[in-house]
Amino acid sequence: QVQLVESGGGSVQTGGTLKLSCTASGSIVGTCGMGWYRQAPGKERELVSRRSKVGSRIYADSVKGRFTISRDRNTIHLQMNSLKTEDTGIYYCGACWSSSRATYNYWGQGTQVTVSS
Repeated sequence: QVQLVESGGGSVQTGGTLKLSCTASGSIVGTCGMGWYRQAPGKERELVSRRSKVGSRIYADSVKGRFTISRDRNTIHLQMNSLKTEDTGIYYCGACWSSSRATYNYWGQGTQVTVSS
């Protein structure tokens, strides 16, 4: 079982920056990829960025050039720059991708990001 604890959410104005972090309990280095999804009010959860266990990264088109995903052992970070109001939502950290289910096997509790103009 893997537990994920997120931190770093908050409220900023447009153009601001935030850095989210997510630490996984237990050793998943080399065995599991990790990533970030988000859910805006009234919308479905959507991909923000994923980093595979071998280091390949993908980003949603809406965040390319502004967000950067990185990993340090069992902690994954999401550096968010030039934030926009449409980045507002609950950000969820996931770990251990399931190809059959097309989702992560483990999820954090979520951290709120609010961007205001």
